[in-house]
Amino acid sequence: MIYEVKPLKSTTQIDFGATGVKEVLQNVSFILSTMIYSCPLDRAFGWLPDLDSPIVASKATNASRIMEAIQINEPRAVVQEINFEGNGLEGILKPTVKVILNE
Repeated sequence: MIYEVKPLKSTTQIDFGATGVKEVLQNVSFILSTMIYSCPLDRAFGWLPDLDSPIVASKATNASRIMEAIQINEPRAVVQEINFEGNGLEGILKPTVKVILNE
C-alpha cells in the first residue's frame, strides 16, 4: 500500500505511543518538517533545504536530500515519489512524499 505523507503542522499532536504503520508515517512526517541542525541532541537529523537555486534545480536537490534523510532516519519507509506543492514565484515549496512500508 502506498501512503502519502506531508510535513507535520505546528498544530499537529504527536502520538508518543504510536506503533506500526502510524509510527512509521508519523516519523516520516516529522523528518519532512525538521531542518538539519535544528534538533539539539542530533544535529544531523532532518534534511537541509536548498534555498538559493532556481525552482527546478531546488526541487531536484531537495528531493534527493529528503530521500536520503528518510533512508537514514526511517529505513522502514521506502520512498516511491516526491512532489512539491507551492508557489515558485514566492519561493514556497512544500514536499509531499509517497512511501511504502518495508516490513
